[in-house]
Amino acid sequence: MDKNRKLHIVDTTLRDGSHAVSHSFTAEQVSAVAEGLDRVGIDIIEISHGDGIAGSSINYGFSRVPEMELLKAAKKVIRRAKLGVLLLPGIGTIEDLEEAKSCGAQVVRIATHVTEADIAIQHLKAAARLDMMPVGFLMMSHMASPEKILEQAKIFVDAGAAYVNIADSAGYMTPDDVRTRISLLAEQLPIPVGFHSHNNLGLAVANALAAVESGAEYIDVTCRGLGAGAGNAQGEVLAGVLQRLGYNTGIDFYGLMDVAEEIVEPLMHRPQVIQSAPLMLGYAGVYSSFLLHTYKAAERFNLNPRDILVELGRRQMVGGQEDMIVDVAFALSQQQKVK
Repeated sequence: MDKNRKLHIVDTTLRDGSHAVSHSFTAEQVSAVAEGLDRVGIDIIEISHGDGIAGSSINYGFSRVPEMELLKAAKKVIRRAKLGVLLLPGIGTIEDLEEAKSCGAQVVRIATHVTEADIAIQHLKAAARLDMMPVGFLMMSHMASPEKILEQAKIFVDAGAAYVNIADSAGYMTPDDVRTRISLLAEQLPIPVGFHSHNNLGLAVANALAAVESGAEYIDVTCRGLGAGAGNAQGEVLAGVLQRLGYNTGIDFYGLMDVAEEIVEPLMHRPQVIQSAPLMLGYAGVYSSFLLHTYKAAERFNLNPRDILVELGRRQMVGGQEDMIVDVAFALSQQQKVK
C-alpha cells in the first residue's frame, strides 16, 4: 500500500468496549471519550451497545443508558470526526437506524455472519437513502475461505456499501490468514476494504498491520484495547507502529496515548489482558462477545469456562446465539454428573 495514502482509523472503544464494561457507559463518559478521540484525529467514532443499536436486551445485556442518549451526548462534542453506529439485522431495524440518524449518526456498519451478507441489503440501501455512509461488515471471517468472503463482499458492493469491513470476531486469525483475505478483496473490489481485529491470541496489532500492508484503508482500534474477549487492536500502540513505519493516519500519537491513559483507562473494570478464557476464544474460534456470558454460565453450573468455550467452538456457534451458551453449559454439567 502507498504509505502516503490516507489510512482511516475507526475507533470502537464506545461500541466494542461496551462489552468489557457490561454496557455501562454513561453520557458523561461518552462525551469525554468522544471529545478526546475527535481532538486527536480519529476519523470515525463508533457508539452503540456492544451488539449494535437495539442490542440492549435480556439476551445480550441491558445498557445502563439508552444508546440514543449516548449518541446525542457524543454529537454535542464531536467537531471533525464522523459519528458511527453498528447494526446487526435481526437485532436492529431500519426504524432504529432512522432514530440513530436523528441523534447524529452519520455512518452505519451493517454486520452479518460472514456467509449471510444478503440479509444486509435492505439496511445498506436504507442507510444510503438516509444520506448515511453505509458499510458492509462481515463477522467471524475466519470461518470462510477468501473466495467465499469475496463472493459475500460483492453483495455489499452491489447494495451500495462505501467500503467492506472484514472482522476477525474470534481473534482466531494469524497475519497470513489476514493477508490472504484482505489482499484478495483489495485487488478485486471497486471499493475500499477495512479490518477489525481481536487480541485473543495476542495478534491484534500484528493482524491490523498485515491488513494495512495488504491494502486495507480502514482499520478498527480501541483505546487500551478495550473490547470483547481479550480486546481489540490497541489504538495508541497501532498508531505508534504506523507512524514509525511512515503511514499517513493523521493521528496525534501523543494525544491518543493521553486519551487512553487519562480518560479511558479509569473507566475500565479490569486490565485488558489475555487470560485463559479469552485465549480459548482465539484458540477455538469463538465469538469474542461470548466471554462474559460464558463466565456467568461457568459459575452457575460450576464448570471450567474453557470447557464451555471449546464446546462452543466445536459447534461453530456464531454471534446471535448467546442464549445457547446456557444450554451448552447445562449439557456439559449433566455429562459431568454421569461421569
